[in-house]
Amino acid sequence: MFSVVYGMRSSTFSNQFNFEMSKLTPFSKLLITVLIVAGIFFGGRFLFNNTEFGKKIIDESAQKSNADSEDSDTDPNTIKIGVVTWGGYAGGQYFNEGFKANTSSRYFKDYGFKVDFKVLDDFEASRAAFKNGDVNLLWCTVDALPTEMSALKDFDPRIVFQADWSRGGDAIVVRRGITSVADLKGKKIAVAELTPSHSFLIWLLEAAGMKSSDIEIVKQPSAIDAAQVFKSQQVDAAVVWSPDDELCIQSVPGAKILESTRSASNIIADAFIAKNGWLEKNQDKVNKLYEGWMKGAAEINSSVANKRKAAKILSENFDGISEDAAYKAIENVRLCTHGDNLNFFGMNPDYKGVTGENLFNRMSNTYQQLGYIEGKVPSWRLAINTEAIKAATALTKLADQAAEGQKEFSAPTAEAKTREAIATKRVSISFRTGEFKLDENSKYIIDREFVEIARAFSNSRIRIEGNTDNTGNAASNKALSQKRAQSVADYLIATYKMPKNRFIIVGNGPDKPVASNDTEDGKARNRRTDFEIVGE
Repeated sequence: MFSVVYGMRSSTFSNQFNFEMSKLTPFSKLLITVLIVAGIFFGGRFLFNNTEFGKKIIDESAQKSNADSEDSDTDPNTIKIGVVTWGGYAGGQYFNEGFKANTSSRYFKDYGFKVDFKVLDDFEASRAAFKNGDVNLLWCTVDALPTEMSALKDFDPRIVFQADWSRGGDAIVVRRGITSVADLKGKKIAVAELTPSHSFLIWLLEAAGMKSSDIEIVKQPSAIDAAQVFKSQQVDAAVVWSPDDELCIQSVPGAKILESTRSASNIIADAFIAKNGWLEKNQDKVNKLYEGWMKGAAEINSSVANKRKAAKILSENFDGISEDAAYKAIENVRLCTHGDNLNFFGMNPDYKGVTGENLFNRMSNTYQQLGYIEGKVPSWRLAINTEAIKAATALTKLADQAAEGQKEFSAPTAEAKTREAIATKRVSISFRTGEFKLDENSKYIIDREFVEIARAFSNSRIRIEGNTDNTGNAASNKALSQKRAQSVADYLIATYKMPKNRFIIVGNGPDKPVASNDTEDGKARNRRTDFEIVGE
């Protein structure tokens, strides 16, 4: 009976309510709706903030949120990757649809696992995270990695793939009055030791025939600190990262970029390391991680829209970095493809450029000679794991996965013959009297003294200047020195496949002596070949 009466009353009330509502104006209806929503909002807020029941709901929700955020740290189906604020890792972050582990990621959709990127700009903290297992893969640069191998030896780190080449991301800024690397002699240079910045500086000095002892290094914790010291005008030069190079120029009147990795294009190679024990258990995931990363890199390389999307992802995850700055950061690197990795790891027998083994071995020897490395550095073969690259056979067939080609140079102009060089390295190459053909010993000297520099600075022009002493006819000597310089260029073109138009050939004859022609020793020094790095 009660239910029948209740139902009848409910129906009657509903009909009456609908009738009364139909008589209201539209504004009155809107006002009533606003009042109802406000009542629900403020009532709910009171419930959550002032009752035990509400506080319990909030606590449970917070615990669930924290648990969700920690899933990537405990989930064995999530690969954790330690990175820094740098544009060269955009391929993986773009393919992941962000930095955090998420189900929208193409890694999750295509391969069934998640990827979580952790920004670890503090160097020591990043290495501690790797040792503790907080990250599975960790950024490194192949040039500086030899200095770390001793500290990491208990974890048996292996390089698994190359992510990028720095192409403008590293630069040396100088004060007014410094126009060449030779001008750095005796000057104070701020640099973060045992980092890519340090390696870049060492290469620059080598290209100018100089040593670290020729300058005064002002040690800094990071490239960011080096930039700050330069802006305060406490040093003559600093090795910095983009965008600090531009900020330094804006802050110091007359300052400029002396050289950057835009032309010194094959010196700083970013890669990722993983513990060998972890790799043995997760090789299949790493294979798929690499495949997706290469796909992402290729898509960014081939589309401005994709590059913009990648820049947006970086900007959202890098503190204080605008989308435009992130876009420029990506432009300051070469995002490596599968073809680039085949070259870098020596898996393409036709490749004549810089390989990872070249960099690793050279910098191992260099840092050991400078006293920065104690003990033995493992061989390149024991420092790498190329299983992911070998497994990616499907990528080899894709056009957008081709390796980067050589830079195309236009024919050198007359002005290029006299343009000031960034760096000059003098090498003594012996020719028989009146001859210009290279003998085997001369080729060996070129291989040892200059080829690696030429390949490392592959986006720069090379000026080769032949010089003689003052013995004999000046005009004949000038013609002979031109032929000798050309024979050196011809050797580099034929043997190392360097572009013909890259070379500027000059025959000085006896016109540019570096010593007195009054002694045999002086004459010997004047019979030289100058290799010069010339900017565009």
